[in-house]
Amino acid sequence: MYGSTMAVSDPMFLDKTNPELWNSIGRFSKDVAKSYRAAGISDRTAELVNLRVSQINGCAFCLDLHARKALDAGESLQRITLLRTWDECGGLFTEEECAALAIAEATTGLPNPEERVAAVASARLVLSDEQVAAIQWIAIAMNAFNRISILSRHPVKERELGTTGK
Repeated sequence: MYGSTMAVSDPMFLDKTNPELWNSIGRFSKDVAKSYRAAGISDRTAELVNLRVSQINGCAFCLDLHARKALDAGESLQRITLLRTWDECGGLFTEEECAALAIAEATTGLPNPEERVAAVASARLVLSDEQVAAIQWIAIAMNAFNRISILSRHPVKERELGTTGK
């Protein structure tokens, strides 16, 4: 029996205890990727959204994973490092990326309705409705993965500086 070999304080990896649910969220994530790519959102921008959501939620495992994915997608270490302060970085992030990051924050933090509406309305000035919806789905998926990793206490493995650990 799974629980009888573990101390109650040991991590309980949700992906291992319910693999069918883990597989279904994996399929959902692949569908989200198809959707954002079809909307013209780059993997690089999607990874910025994933990173920002993971920063807000404090998910170390997802921050580690998506920083590596962002680097693989062509993102710079400088922009990854400054992502938490994206709105203070002048022209370092494009108008479209700023819109995407504002949507990510509104989707994750769920501010009051006026702020959520304002974030989406501002984003719609520079992004299509299809892109706005795709970015919201990216953030929704990342929020789910963050919660799975945080609740499971997925460990972060040490890596050498400059390696993506593929």
